[in-house]
Amino acid sequence: MPPAAPLLLQPLDEPAAAARGIRLLLLRDDLTHSELPGNKWRKLKYNLQAAREQGHDKLLTFGGAYSNHIAAVAAAGRLSGLRTIGIIRGEELAHRPLNATLTRARADGMQLRFVSREAYQRRHESGWVAELQQDFGPAYVLPEGGSNALALPGCAELLTELRTRTSFDYVAVACGTGGTLAGLVTGLLPPETAVGIAALREGELLRAEVQRLLGNESASSNWVLHSGFHHGGYARFSAGLLDFIRQFQARHGVLLDPVYTGKLLWGVLQLLEQDYFRPGSTLVAVHTGGLQGWAGFRQRFGKRSAWWPTEAAR
Repeated sequence: MPPAAPLLLQPLDEPAAAARGIRLLLLRDDLTHSELPGNKWRKLKYNLQAAREQGHDKLLTFGGAYSNHIAAVAAAGRLSGLRTIGIIRGEELAHRPLNATLTRARADGMQLRFVSREAYQRRHESGWVAELQQDFGPAYVLPEGGSNALALPGCAELLTELRTRTSFDYVAVACGTGGTLAGLVTGLLPPETAVGIAALREGELLRAEVQRLLGNESASSNWVLHSGFHHGGYARFSAGLLDFIRQFQARHGVLLDPVYTGKLLWGVLQLLEQDYFRPGSTLVAVHTGGLQGWAGFRQRFGKRSAWWPTEAAR
C-alpha cells in the first residue's frame, strides 16, 4: 500500500480554549492516507499483515450500508491484492439502487451479501461466521468497525508519531466501536489522558467494549468516555450539529462529518466551556476521517437541510 503521510497538526483558534489558556490542536489524521484515511488505516494495518501471514487471500467483514469500515476494507483489499466480502445489514431490495458507499465498495472488488437485520445480529456467533466461510471459503474475519486486538497497536502508533511533533495532556477521539479509543489508551504515557466522545446512545455498552478490548488494562484511570454528545444516536444528527459543522468549516477550513468528527468537536468545545480540561494544558482532537459518508447523507437527508457540503469542500 502507499505509505501514510506525516501527521499534520492544525491549531484551532477557539475562544473557549483561549479563555482558559488551553492550546487546542486538530490532528489531521484524515490526511495521512489518500484512500484509507484516519483510524481505518491504523485499524487495518496489522490485521492485513496477519491475514497475509496466515495465508489468507480474502477478507470477510460486516457493516451497514453507509459504513466507513466497509469502504475502507474494500479499498484495502484492492490496494493489497486481497479479495473482500462485505456482509451488509439490511435486505438487498432496501439498498437498491446502491448508495455511493456500496457502489464504491463494489467497484473496489468487494463481493456484497445483504442479510436481514435479524440475521446480522448473529455476526458475533462463531457458528454463523463458520457458515459464511463455508459459502465463501476460508477468509480472514474482521469484526464490524475493525475493532479487535490487532487494531489497537496501529491506533497506539498515532501517539508515538504525535510525540515527535508536540507534547500533550489530552487526546480526544470520536468512538463508535471503541477500538480507536482502546488503542490510544494502550499507547499513553503518564500523565497523558485519552478522552472518548461516544457517537451513539449506548454509552455503557461502548464503555464495556473498550474495557473488553483493553483486557487487564481496563482498570486504568487514564481514559474517560463521554456519552452526552450523540445528537440522538448513531448516524443521527440535529440541525444544531449541522450548523456547527458548517460554522466550523467556515472558521477553520476543515470539514467534519455528522457521524463521528462533528460530534467529537461539538463535545470537545462543550467540555471546554464546562472547564473540564485543566487550564494551561494541551488538548489534541483527532480528525479520523469519515468524509466519504457525506454522499450518503446527502442522498438520504438532502431535503432536510438547506446546507450540505459540496464535493469540492470534501
